[in-house]
Amino acid sequence: MNSRILGQGLRLSNPSSSTVCWRCSSLRHASSSSAPSSSAPKQRPWTRRAVVSAAAAAAGGIGIYIWSQQDSGPSILNPVKFTKYSLVSREPVSSTGSIFTLKPPKPDGNSDVYEEAWQAGVWSVMFKQPQLQIGRDYTPLPATPWSPEEEGLLRFFIRKDSFGEVSRYLHGLDLGSTIEVRGPRIEREIPTETQEILFIAGGTGIAPALQAGHTLLRRTNDTTKPRIHILWANRRRDDCAGGLDDTKADAPRKSWFFWGFKSPEASPAPAELQKDTSTSLMVRELEALKSQYPGQVTVDYFVDEENKAIGKKAILDFTDSTRASESSCKSKMILLSGPEGFISYMAGPKLWAQGVELQGPLQGIIQELDLKGWIVWKL
Repeated sequence: MNSRILGQGLRLSNPSSSTVCWRCSSLRHASSSSAPSSSAPKQRPWTRRAVVSAAAAAAGGIGIYIWSQQDSGPSILNPVKFTKYSLVSREPVSSTGSIFTLKPPKPDGNSDVYEEAWQAGVWSVMFKQPQLQIGRDYTPLPATPWSPEEEGLLRFFIRKDSFGEVSRYLHGLDLGSTIEVRGPRIEREIPTETQEILFIAGGTGIAPALQAGHTLLRRTNDTTKPRIHILWANRRRDDCAGGLDDTKADAPRKSWFFWGFKSPEASPAPAELQKDTSTSLMVRELEALKSQYPGQVTVDYFVDEENKAIGKKAILDFTDSTRASESSCKSKMILLSGPEGFISYMAGPKLWAQGVELQGPLQGIIQELDLKGWIVWKL
């Protein structure tokens, strides 16, 4: 996902909106996208040379008051203005990413905002990089038994990208630092009638997958037991250390990362990774979801350095198991999240037209499978 440029209003490196009425942006179709954005006007500097006059002193006092009100900002997460959260924890997931935990300025008031977003489906918030005035969308992780959603905390799985301005900024912050956050933005609503989700995730795309599972599986009752199958691709094993396949996976094949390019010879995993039997934090998140909903969550892992990538069989193993169902087409969804090249390879690229982002035609592996009765959505 590209960084977004903040200024007078909001301009994007790809000119699409980031500030959307989050209650209705989830209803976008393949030929529609988010509405125009709005953001707080650019603040003017309040530093002024002192002028010895009563009128100037009064004006200065008013300016200081207004500046202090703007500086304090809102205490409740909202899609219009940035709220100042504090970085309270950063836990390494692997050599390339960490889980960031953020706390809002006040403990109360955010629960209702979060809950409505969780009920809707997959959602994100924007982080601001204040020096460059750009922002990037990140997906909150669901709460786990060992990380309860207390005091309005939000957690994020963020990759350390040497080419990503916002990522580098975030990974360079000290604990206790302020991070400005705006949202929520609904990326995709999960209809109440949905019973089956196949989620194809690349890298940090596992965060939206956990969100989708959290929203879908909370609808479990005595008569309804929805299920989700996750195919998670990573470049390195340490990103998903300890993860074991729940179904029979594909045979080794060329990775999506080298699609359209000459693929180098596959090399075995480094010795230090082969010996590492620890379980990554993201795998623990998946295992916690599986424990909470037995038999309703399955996960298969695909690692580039092991020359194992997601192919047609991995998809059909799940979709074929649902074809005997007499449920409506709205009950089955395929969601994709990850790097642009990954999504393009699996289902074709998203497109930009007249300043808005569109789903684009279905292409890639999923189009070749000609799956009937499945809603496909690229996040």
